[in-house]
Amino acid sequence: MANPVLVPILGDQLTRNLASIRGRTKDDTVILMMEVWDEATYVKHHKQKIVLIFSAMRHFAAELRDAGWTVDYVKLTDEDNSGSFTGEVARAIERHDPRAVHVVHSGEWRVQQDMDQWPDKFDCEVEILDDDRFVCSLAEFRDWAEDRKTLRMEHFYREMRKKTGLLMNEDGQGNLRPTGGEWNYDSENRESPEEEMDPPERPIFEPDAITQEVIELVEDRFGSHFGSLEIFGWPVTREEAEEAADAFFNERIKCFGPYQDAMVHGQDDLYHSMLSTSINLGLLDPLELCQRAAKAYADGEAPINSVEGFIRQIIGWREYVRGFYWLHMPHLAEANMLNAQRRLPEFYWTGETEMRCMADCVRTTRENAHAHHIQRLMVLGNFALIAGLDPREVQDWYLVVYADAYEWVELPNVAAMILYADGGKLASKPYAASGNYINKMSDYCGECAYSVSKKVGEGSCPFNSLYWRFMDQNRDRLESNARVGRVYSTWDRMNKAKRQEYLDTAEKFLGSLQPASKDWARN
Repeated sequence: MANPVLVPILGDQLTRNLASIRGRTKDDTVILMMEVWDEATYVKHHKQKIVLIFSAMRHFAAELRDAGWTVDYVKLTDEDNSGSFTGEVARAIERHDPRAVHVVHSGEWRVQQDMDQWPDKFDCEVEILDDDRFVCSLAEFRDWAEDRKTLRMEHFYREMRKKTGLLMNEDGQGNLRPTGGEWNYDSENRESPEEEMDPPERPIFEPDAITQEVIELVEDRFGSHFGSLEIFGWPVTREEAEEAADAFFNERIKCFGPYQDAMVHGQDDLYHSMLSTSINLGLLDPLELCQRAAKAYADGEAPINSVEGFIRQIIGWREYVRGFYWLHMPHLAEANMLNAQRRLPEFYWTGETEMRCMADCVRTTRENAHAHHIQRLMVLGNFALIAGLDPREVQDWYLVVYADAYEWVELPNVAAMILYADGGKLASKPYAASGNYINKMSDYCGECAYSVSKKVGEGSCPFNSLYWRFMDQNRDRLESNARVGRVYSTWDRMNKAKRQEYLDTAEKFLGSLQPASKDWARN
């Protein structure tokens, strides 16, 4: 093929309708796909995450070849592998002598910084295309955010509802109104877990020969990385991802809403969709999933609180954090408004702690490269916030351990939502909570070595004293916050001795924590 267009496809762009492919002819295009060392090791990703991405890439390349495309696929084990995206594009240009390179904008800041240099580095045209797999373009988000004193997801979400027409109806006068009369049904999605919950199991996909080869590669090359490969069952093809989506819509969406905040020891999936890995890889179209959810409500197959909650997570929160990420990078990565400095404890990696909630959340993270959003926010994240853990170490941990974690989605959620390190640009308050919240939303506390009802002293739940220590230490930053400030009247009503007892209990517990014995996250 003489002077084709070279189309590099990144590992999270596994979409047949990708902007760089759409409209191209198969006899004039070479698709380049690359497994590169830099991407597998810039943090020491969970073993399952590496398997998932490499296996999905190899399956996607096979799918493209079967459809008649020319695919130049570079494996990690290839002798001449340069180890970087830019290096592999340069080698591919030498091989194919393309007249142009067409590539879709990267999801991650550091990768895009490299791509932005390609026009100066390569002796051919380079066109970087917008990633139009999102409802809201980056330019549209910047326009929306411009001149706003505060950015709030709820306001953005309503604009996306209007734009897509999801769960919207005309009122007879040409005005769009939210279906059911409310924009948000989150207040109906906070049911505590029942004593006997028996949610249907999500599909587990048996590794085929391609996946098995990647598993062996990862065990050989990345054996020291965090995580287990004893069970690997994530969807790695579009067909498998669609089967996983079918299972959610047929079996779990009805209960997804009410129990989306619930946590049950040993029940890792509950009624969650478990589709985020497939969405973030590009195997599933997020808007199509939202449309399917809306149809489930219209057909009477799912309640509006479940459907609205699902749609809000995708066209609301997912779209919002992407726009927020690109608006605030690179400064967001270094944000630390609360001046948190404590090293990440070893138990985040080992799960060896007597706090039953933390141990179970680390266990499912290690075994599955997954924990649902409340486990991430209100257990693992809440502890990191109120214990004053260093944001950079916490951010690295979340990026390493979850199979659906890419920096564009991970960093805003961790730095801004979980740790309040940005000072409230993303979230209206820090999500700090005592053990009472965990007790209400889970069954963790009943058999824990610590007593959630005990506030201070030996055997008390660490979340209780850490919460008050956090509030006390950050009073000058938080007291003026309308959603938090009232807490200080409760603190002030306690006598001085009681307040000191909280602080002493918290300090004693923090003094018992062992920092990570090695750098699990970075080489």
